[in-house]
Amino acid sequence: MRKRYFSVYLIPILLLFCFVPLSLQAEETSVLSRGQTIYVPAYSHIYSGNRERPFFLTVTLSIRNIDQNHPIEIGLVDYYETQGKLLKKHIAQPVWLNPYGSIRYVIPEKDKSGGSGANFIVEWKSETPVNPPIIESIMIGTQSQQGISFTSRGRAIARSK
Repeated sequence: MRKRYFSVYLIPILLLFCFVPLSLQAEETSVLSRGQTIYVPAYSHIYSGNRERPFFLTVTLSIRNIDQNHPIEIGLVDYYETQGKLLKKHIAQPVWLNPYGSIRYVIPEKDKSGGSGANFIVEWKSETPVNPPIIESIMIGTQSQQGISFTSRGRAIARSK
């Protein structure tokens, strides 16, 4: 009876834990940094249906300083199109974000220049090691009576020296 209980109940439960995504874990470990260059995927449109009809989206780039004690400096926010051509430099001079501060940059839905492979490059730095900011793009669009929204998280591609 005990052997049957093990195979009927415990094995399926153990198998379930093998397939739980790692993203459901409670906490990410974060390494302190003095600065990074971040690549952030963005989509000014995506495709739907068999005819690959474009679904146009508003893109918001969000930069959030999650360090509780130190400001960070945002030195570059550039927007690129699918082929890698620079479309817009969003800042002319550095912007400082206080602890828990955030800033956003919006690409309107009517701006179709970025394409389905658009992206941002963001450079930030700090005078002291800090928790790296959360940098993500948020895409949202509505057509007829249908709406879609999703996010893309930025990824460090270089560290400041």
